[in-house]
Amino acid sequence: MKRYLRVLGLFWSTAIAAEMEYRVNFVLAALSSVGNFIGSLFSLFLFYRTGYTFQGWSWEEALVVLGIFTLLQGFSSTFLVPNLNRIVRQVQEGTLDFVLLKPISSQFWLSTRSVSPWGIPDLLFGFVMIGYAGIRLGIGISGYFLSAIPLLFGIVSLYSLWFMLGATSIWFVKIYNVTEVLRGLLEAGRFPIVAYPTAYRFFFTFVIPVAFLTTVPAEAMLGRGEVGWVLGAGVLALGLLFASVGFWRFALRFYTSASS
Repeated sequence: MKRYLRVLGLFWSTAIAAEMEYRVNFVLAALSSVGNFIGSLFSLFLFYRTGYTFQGWSWEEALVVLGIFTLLQGFSSTFLVPNLNRIVRQVQEGTLDFVLLKPISSQFWLSTRSVSPWGIPDLLFGFVMIGYAGIRLGIGISGYFLSAIPLLFGIVSLYSLWFMLGATSIWFVKIYNVTEVLRGLLEAGRFPIVAYPTAYRFFFTFVIPVAFLTTVPAEAMLGRGEVGWVLGAGVLALGLLFASVGFWRFALRFYTSASS
């Protein structure tokens, strides 16, 4: 474990040093995050401006869901997207060979090798939104701690989906269009799951688990989460994590190295 933590520290320190050579990019990313933040608030405001509310969700409660979605968006931009792009490039260039020869887990290497600070503004905006809504709703410290568990499960599920998608680059090489489809589906997490018709609720719960990413953690934070849903989020996270490990090993059977 110490060896992996030491390697992780080296990975992230060198990645951040390399990214900060282009500091203007950080400013542009921050401006983009501000635009997305304003757009997200405006889209939610369009529903609530006439007094309409999602069933059982007040304006502040819906802000909690949007804040959690923004946090996950920042997490994806910081940790997932840079590494997914790297997997695709390494398969194209044949440099995946060198990763497979290293004395550490190739999935760990590919999942943590790169980190980008461009998602930090989204993380900050997510915390601000949740904090503001929490003050208005009187959420206590216990509520935030309770929501941390299903939120962690959601992060694991999100990572697993992204990694399995990245592993398909061994067959298809260019998967950028597929990632945009997944990103578009996950956009449904901006709103509580009750905002969608019944058929869509089923799809976003049991097919693409959007509800487990944002709505379930929000309900836990608001003190109305059900143990069954939290356990379901845990089972889903563990299932997807093991599936990602198995799928990566299966995909490697079809990888043709640059030296073969």
